[in-house]
Amino acid sequence: MKKRKLGETDLECSEIGLGTWALGSGVYGEVEACEADRLIGESLDAGINFFDTAPLYGNKKENGVAEGVLGKGLGSRKEEVIVSTKFGRTAIAVMPPRFSRKEARESCEASLKRIGREWVDLFFFHSPFEPSEIEDEVWEELACLKSEGKIRFIGHSVSMYEDTQELSAQWIQERKIEAIQVVLSPFNRETLPLIAIAEKEGCGVIARECMANGFLSGCIQKNTIFPEGTLNARYSREEIAERVDYAEQLKLDLIHGDVKTLPQASYRWVLDQKGVTLALSGARAQKEIQDAVRSSEIASYSRETLAVVDAIHSRDFCPA
Repeated sequence: MKKRKLGETDLECSEIGLGTWALGSGVYGEVEACEADRLIGESLDAGINFFDTAPLYGNKKENGVAEGVLGKGLGSRKEEVIVSTKFGRTAIAVMPPRFSRKEARESCEASLKRIGREWVDLFFFHSPFEPSEIEDEVWEELACLKSEGKIRFIGHSVSMYEDTQELSAQWIQERKIEAIQVVLSPFNRETLPLIAIAEKEGCGVIARECMANGFLSGCIQKNTIFPEGTLNARYSREEIAERVDYAEQLKLDLIHGDVKTLPQASYRWVLDQKGVTLALSGARAQKEIQDAVRSSEIASYSRETLAVVDAIHSRDFCPA
């Protein structure tokens, strides 16, 4: 697996990372514990060294289920990899967000206990929606956690992009954070201006939702019925059809040469965007990991191909 340096940090990250949202909640359907263990092991064996998790990835009764699953799956290899987690939102109480001194400390220490490590490499603000949610004292506490060796670097996991892009850009330019995590796929490109700022300032960029919530998996059809309570159940039949049609167009333009599947194409497109450090895979099965890893191995798209894909993109599709 090829690696890239995360901004100006000393973290050498695999081009593909494993996101664990699906392993700790029913957002895309349940994943059995034994399957989660196998998936983490297969990721390690494939050369993936970056794993992303959060206290939010749980259920209404338990925070951080995915953190515990990840710690168990990594086993004796947990100190050999790069782990990122977040604070400010939990599974039990998603709202209101809590970006305070107290929450930063308590969330960090609870995450470390669940993961089974003495430190995390990246500690993200988990999707603040507006600057007023951030207490000034939180920065002092984050500095303390750094000095104690419990966190190494600080990041911003960006959601509600239109409302929070200025906040994120300010933090990048003031060198308050060392990395951002953003939604990016051929379906949704609105974060590219922020990525350009990050690249200019030496801030690492982690892309998530690269499969557009599964619509770039090649598995969703116009008649697909999503189980109630899962993320994609919110879409109307018209919205599903529109996304499927666009995925079919991308197939025509991106699947050729060494690129054999739409997931390979999507990850490769993300990795070819200037400033991106790595792409997170929300894989739930071995084939999904294989496609993601393969995208790191194949050659970059030509400028001509990327230009063609840019030309057909008329609007962004709503991210999760």
